Amino acid sequence: MGAQLVYVTAPSQAEAESLARLAVEGRLAACANILPGMRSLYWWRGRLESADEVVLILKTTTALVPALTEALTRAHSYECPCVVALPIEAGNPDFLRWIEAETAPR
Repeated sequence: MGAQLVYVTAPSQAEAESLARLAVEGRLAACANILPGMRSLYWWRGRLESADEVVLILKTTTALVPALTEALTRAHSYECPCVVALPIEAGNPDFLRWIEAETAPR
């Protein structure tokens, strides 16, 4: 099946927690890590912007990435949120099986 890390940025701790709950309670992700205190610099509409943000890292399966991306994008406050998936190439087999088990249909 394959496992993925989904990297998301959010404008606040509260929004990151809300997005994490949406993903984990909905079984679209097995786990969410919230990392506060990030500073971002980026181009937006022709201007160089900077903002304090929070990083959200979700563990999911390859099959669930489209549904997770759609749910996060719909619930996010940004017009064009960062939601990107990165494949997990290798790791603890027990942990990778746990991701699959926790996101399996109930």
